[in-house]
Amino acid sequence: MLELARINPSRNAGEPWTGGAAKVLVVGLARTAEEIEQIQRLRYEVFTEDMGAVFPDAQDGVERDRFDPFCEHLMVRELDTGRVVGTYRILTPEKAREAGGYYSESEFDLSGLGPIRDELVEVGRSCTHADYRGGSVIMLLWSGLAEYLRRGGYEYVLGCASVSLRDDGVTAAEVWRTISKSLPQGGEPRVTPLHRYPVEKLNSTLPARVPPLIKGYLKLGAKVCGEPAWDPDFNAADFPVLLKMERMDERYRRHFGLDQPAVSTPQR
Repeated sequence: MLELARINPSRNAGEPWTGGAAKVLVVGLARTAEEIEQIQRLRYEVFTEDMGAVFPDAQDGVERDRFDPFCEHLMVRELDTGRVVGTYRILTPEKAREAGGYYSESEFDLSGLGPIRDELVEVGRSCTHADYRGGSVIMLLWSGLAEYLRRGGYEYVLGCASVSLRDDGVTAAEVWRTISKSLPQGGEPRVTPLHRYPVEKLNSTLPARVPPLIKGYLKLGAKVCGEPAWDPDFNAADFPVLLKMERMDERYRRHFGLDQPAVSTPQR
């Protein structure tokens, strides 16, 4: 693994307390087939066993797809045990051209992004082990992602924030109520779902909370750039999220060191 950052989470960071010393966590880029398989096994555990997602091609506890070979894979692991506890995958515009497009094009028409269409870094397949859902792992993943983007000089990031529909769409309706008035207007970049999820038909009066991941994206300075698509594999409403790096909230820019001079990231 090519290490990018590390933290030693405190007992007060929101993680489970077992009575032992806090784990040192490191984030970096997978560099071996074994590391990628560990990542894919974590994805299977979280997406299939925890979330009930259905992947027809998944085998032997491994979740992979045709885009994996074209992606960089961020991974967070415990330094002492080597256990992988978080991941993100990154598809650069160069690799997207080799792959024949972005994964998100299976859900969205990206033509509304105009000239930035070929400047996007796509992120996805984000997941965190059940032992580490208090915040530190996702922040470490974002630190690693920010460092990767800084080194590569990339300006735009596109991803999907999935909202489970296992609650009959109550949470998706709350997300829609929160973001619908701030969707891109006029000539602003915007994507269109291929199979739109009809959030306006949901019972939006029931109480719900916006998921922490979407709250986090909005705090970063990202915007939901279109209506949600229906993802049948995950039984989720996928909200497209776009971030222009120069518009990232100043607090996060300082935290991630984005104003430091860029240093090239070694390629695979």
